Amino acid sequence: MAEQTRKPLRQIARPFVTDGPTGVSIRDRLKSLTGEDEKVLRAVGEHMGRLASADLTRRCRDGLDHSTGTWAARKRDLTALSSSRWAGSITSHTHDQWGLCRRAQHAHLKSLDAGIRTIRHRLSLPVGEKGSRGTPGGYRSKHEWFHKSRRLAVLEERYERVRAEREAGQVSVVRGGRRLLKQRHNLTAAEKTPEQWRSEWEAARWFLTADGESGKRHGNETIRVTPDGEVSINLPAPLAGMANAKQGRYVLAARVTFPHRGDQWRDRVTCNRAVAYRIHHDTASGRWHLDASWTRKGLPVIGLDALRSGGVIGVDTNADHLAAWLLDEHGNPVGSPRRFDYDLTGTAPHRDAQLRHALTRLLHWAQATGVQAIAIEDLDFTDSTTREKHGRKKKFRQLVSGIPTGKLRARLLSMCAEAGISVIAVDPAYTSM
Repeated sequence: MAEQTRKPLRQIARPFVTDGPTGVSIRDRLKSLTGEDEKVLRAVGEHMGRLASADLTRRCRDGLDHSTGTWAARKRDLTALSSSRWAGSITSHTHDQWGLCRRAQHAHLKSLDAGIRTIRHRLSLPVGEKGSRGTPGGYRSKHEWFHKSRRLAVLEERYERVRAEREAGQVSVVRGGRRLLKQRHNLTAAEKTPEQWRSEWEAARWFLTADGESGKRHGNETIRVTPDGEVSINLPAPLAGMANAKQGRYVLAARVTFPHRGDQWRDRVTCNRAVAYRIHHDTASGRWHLDASWTRKGLPVIGLDALRSGGVIGVDTNADHLAAWLLDEHGNPVGSPRRFDYDLTGTAPHRDAQLRHALTRLLHWAQATGVQAIAIEDLDFTDSTTREKHGRKKKFRQLVSGIPTGKLRARLLSMCAEAGISVIAVDPAYTSM
């Protein structure tokens, strides 16, 4: 009897301890603002937003010809219309935004290439041939084959266009967000009036962000917040006439306290350590908020063997729940498994709250068991959600897309860092088998 051929097993990657978050961001509401305060904030936001838009246009025009000389020239022109610190914040954020667009462009090219290769493979097979060993088969009918051949031509044309743009250093970016821009063409579906959309669009394009500076008073000279919560802004040169304090500054009537991590923030500003601030306006509620952020000091990473010596909690990520089990130092399950449900339907704030609630219950259980680490699959379904790979399996694509891999990873790392628990990333191969 001939020996049956079996699917070869791929090599499993070694588990590793993930790095913790590199930054902290907190928020507080600017309450009791006067009419003059809001007038000043709107004037500064509009003025700096126009400068930020013009700077982003120049950066996109420079493309791959960007250099330290062009950066210095842009900053020098912005300084005359604002201040050196405002100009530094604008140019650094423009640089980050352009780099983010380049990374998104690269990811788009990879997605297009994966789709093209899959369609070419399926078109090369006879109609109706089944797939094997994880590779898709031919298309089900000549009708589907014909339409996929046309889609292949569309993807190839799109790939060449995006590749040419990337080689030329061209990016596509919208200050204020592309999603909000597209809502202008269908306000009925967005449930907004033209006036509501306009106010939200203008507020999204304001620029009220200041980078922190270590060694300066309270860690920021542009937007300064004292330990007792007083907020003052260094006005740009054209708006210096609106100042109500010395040296061209405007002091807001609102005070901030930062209920969450306020002690950490207060320690930093007392020692004049860098803290970045961002003021933004929620047009739906009419509220103003102040965000404070700073970088975290790198903590020593505990070795994998030391973390496993006290046992770990293994976590499996699913579309609607986290499945967890306590494991001993040898990887054997102890006790009964636990399930932490969440509902990822509805609005984005609701989905985020559901995810945080499930992770909070998971961390409380981890602290009760006394483990030092949580082991979770190192999942990445970027290539597994494409329509070219799974064809008509729409429900399966929706199921895979519904698993919150990226958001869960970011939330878990941040919350575990605060709880003093490490995260171990494990190869997800064969866990479902």
